[in-house]
Amino acid sequence: MRTRTSRLAGWALAVFVAGSLPLASIVGRDARAQEKETPTVGTTERLDPRLDQIVPRDARVERIAEGFDWSEGPVWDRRGGFLLFSDVPRNTVFKWQQGKGVNVFLKPSGYTGTTPRGGEPGSNGLLMDSQGRLILCQHGDRRVARLGAGGTFTTLADRYNGKRFNSPNDGVFKSNGDLYFTDPPYGLIGLNADPAKELDFNGVYRLSASGGKVTLLTREMTFPNGIAFSPDEKTLYVANSDPKKAIWMAFPVRDDGTLGAGRVFGDVTSSVGSKPGLPDGMKVDQAGNLFATGPGGVLIFAPDGTHLGTFATGQATANCGWGEDGTVLYITADMYLGRIKLTTKGPGF
Repeated sequence: MRTRTSRLAGWALAVFVAGSLPLASIVGRDARAQEKETPTVGTTERLDPRLDQIVPRDARVERIAEGFDWSEGPVWDRRGGFLLFSDVPRNTVFKWQQGKGVNVFLKPSGYTGTTPRGGEPGSNGLLMDSQGRLILCQHGDRRVARLGAGGTFTTLADRYNGKRFNSPNDGVFKSNGDLYFTDPPYGLIGLNADPAKELDFNGVYRLSASGGKVTLLTREMTFPNGIAFSPDEKTLYVANSDPKKAIWMAFPVRDDGTLGAGRVFGDVTSSVGSKPGLPDGMKVDQAGNLFATGPGGVLIFAPDGTHLGTFATGQATANCGWGEDGTVLYITADMYLGRIKLTTKGPGF
């Protein structure tokens, strides 16, 4: 999701590029010099002593790249040893690698049409499947797709009950291969009022790994956005990016993979307006702590819901993702890409 006005208009049909175009004009400084200087993004606010167990006292969010229009969806490619992330308005996936800086990886990333358009056309959330293939939540094409050779896309899901999705935003894989994803209207230029909107709600769905069936899990959230499982997969967290109801919901996951009645896990509605951002993307560590982007930056919650502290970026912060050996959290915060070294790890590392 994007929480500020786009500075860009439409895009013409672009081409696929894989790790070859340096972005000196976008980043604004030499990548190696940037790594040497290691500027920071904001500060760490500590609210509970438990934070010291997962965030070292001297840890800081390093600013490793900048100059993007709205950075989103960071995902680590373990085989290649690099980070991929979306710039939604630019309809581009960028690649960041230590010592090499930022390059264009994929363009177009979310809108493959030939008619120029504005709004938020590109990919948003990015994931890797069990085979190491890139999965994209594509705003402009209104689908979940898999990247193939030569920049081709395979549609995994684009409809529910015959009606087109609004604009799939973020997703998470369950260990059995099922993909859970959110479908707010942010990729539609007119949002909920857009005449192209075919569904009269904004849903959370499951795409079955067996047979590819799409199941609606809940339609009760106004603007479902970030999504993550607890380590035992018994709880599904979903962010709601509604300034009037800025919350994170926790849903019990039934044995058949559907959801029970949810409860409010965290509520930051009172902070909306005084701090930049809304509940957006999030990740969970191996101990079940939730790293959730929201008003002020990245809020860290214990499994019991206690707010332990915040990486106060000072920016509207979109998402975060685990990388390297699992102890590094990459953060997309408006025009910035940051990272912080922790003493906890993401699941699966």
